Amino acid sequence: MQFKRHDGMACLVLSAFVALSATALPAHGDSSETKNMIDPNTYATVRLTTDLSKLTDKQRQMIPLLIQAAKEMDDVFWMQASGDFRLKIPDLPSPEIKRHATINYGPWDRLKGNEPFVEGVGPKPLGSSFYPPDMTREKFEKYIKDNPEQKTDLEHQYTIVRRNDFGDAPMLLATPYAKAFAKQVQTASKLLKQAAALAEDGGLQKYLSLRADALLSDEYQTSDLAWMDMKSNIIDIVIGPIENYEDRLFGYKSAHEAYVLVKDKEWSDRLAHYAQLLPDLQRRLPVQIAYKKEMPGTDSDLNAYDVIYYAGDCNAGSKTIAINLPNDEEVQLKKGTRRLQLKNAMRAKYDKILLPIADVLIAKDQRKHITFDAFFGNTMFHEVAHGLGIKNTINGKGTVRQAMKDQASALEEGKADILGLYMVTRMFEDGVLKEGEVMDNYVTFLAGIFRSVRFGAASAHGRANMLRFNYFAEAGAFSRDAETGAYRVNMEKMQTAMTELSRLILNLQGDGDYDGAVQLMKEKGIVGADLQADLDRLSKANIPVDVVFEQGSEVLGLSK
Repeated sequence: MQFKRHDGMACLVLSAFVALSATALPAHGDSSETKNMIDPNTYATVRLTTDLSKLTDKQRQMIPLLIQAAKEMDDVFWMQASGDFRLKIPDLPSPEIKRHATINYGPWDRLKGNEPFVEGVGPKPLGSSFYPPDMTREKFEKYIKDNPEQKTDLEHQYTIVRRNDFGDAPMLLATPYAKAFAKQVQTASKLLKQAAALAEDGGLQKYLSLRADALLSDEYQTSDLAWMDMKSNIIDIVIGPIENYEDRLFGYKSAHEAYVLVKDKEWSDRLAHYAQLLPDLQRRLPVQIAYKKEMPGTDSDLNAYDVIYYAGDCNAGSKTIAINLPNDEEVQLKKGTRRLQLKNAMRAKYDKILLPIADVLIAKDQRKHITFDAFFGNTMFHEVAHGLGIKNTINGKGTVRQAMKDQASALEEGKADILGLYMVTRMFEDGVLKEGEVMDNYVTFLAGIFRSVRFGAASAHGRANMLRFNYFAEAGAFSRDAETGAYRVNMEKMQTAMTELSRLILNLQGDGDYDGAVQLMKEKGIVGADLQADLDRLSKANIPVDVVFEQGSEVLGLSK
């Protein structure tokens, strides 16, 4: 049996979701060594709020319903990330470890390369709980080769893979998410329908209804298109299986998450015209025509939001501060994408993390170039840059995401980072950007590398920043004062390195050069001794790596 991504589905269905079983806890012993591995200053606590006075009564009534639906995605992601480990948290030996397990959705530290921090727990499976815990790339690919009729089902982004060990020849079986997580998605679907009944915006009402149906069918393209068509809504929700970061085995499987959002209309009006510049920016990319022949859709929009609830994948470890969706390549080519800047979360990271990092690692005379507008702009154009380049390889290897497998996410994040800076540079040259100066963006960009590289090798964003730091270091894009340990941007050399790295990544993606991407990450996606020493200085200064949230209806002063 097979099912297609956007058409009707049929699949062998397991009777229940089989939880990851490799995380059984040992008897409690001395946990002092484990406790010492957990730095209480790693995460700064932030309250997620917004001005609700601008909302109508019905909009305020919608928010608790959307938050409840988001919580169902949280339950699903727990199972995808660590099987049944959530049930074991009450038995963990200390409040510090319990808190850390909750932040990481399991016993592996996402900011330390998924290093276990619970005694007796082994390495995190590369496939999380999307596959049997002992699954390897070699085993999976051999099975697909021997059973090609199951390829579509087993590699599908919305299935859980399990092993049927009964009989003489064990089989791999694919269960669609709508079946594997039936309780959670059915509850979420009903909540979205209730919210749709309250929606005063026609586009939002249509999207919520279609998304509710999609959770039950695993057919998301129609609701993605409806989400792209929304223009005037104030309340928004991103919900469902979205990103592929959690599947480090192949990058095939999408993990569940949700954001509940309130639009900041004033800031959104400032951003509206930038998305219209995408076709011209695509034409000017520093690569041959074949690598930029796909024109991004012009229906893309760019808006600023306050995020009032994170759930699931986006809430695990380091937190997202901007969104660029949908990921569906067909929707992107037809409609473009929506780029959502999460302004309140972004401001929290700027104040609590980026500015303190700059005070330690950026040369004193260049610190004046660290600004929130530059941080916001770099983040915004990172998301815009996801729409540039190419989505399908130029040599018949399928989509870039398929061809690059487990390297796809880190390479795509690296592309977006570097092309975002490339776009900023071109826009200052063209006079489109007039506030501040381009040096603000460059120095803030360098400080941002130190912020994001701390997310570690388990994060696609962390590996992308390691790649860029090492590439820039070899190109002389910045220098480091041996006496003070402070870094200084070399504008001319950084611009050259920016252009060359943009070309390299775009060519790797267009060629579907998986081996080339592996080699690039092997050589440059690492933290060297000097960089590690500087990152250790940030830890000794008690500068947080990221944030955790106080969030929910109670924080907002709304009833459940």
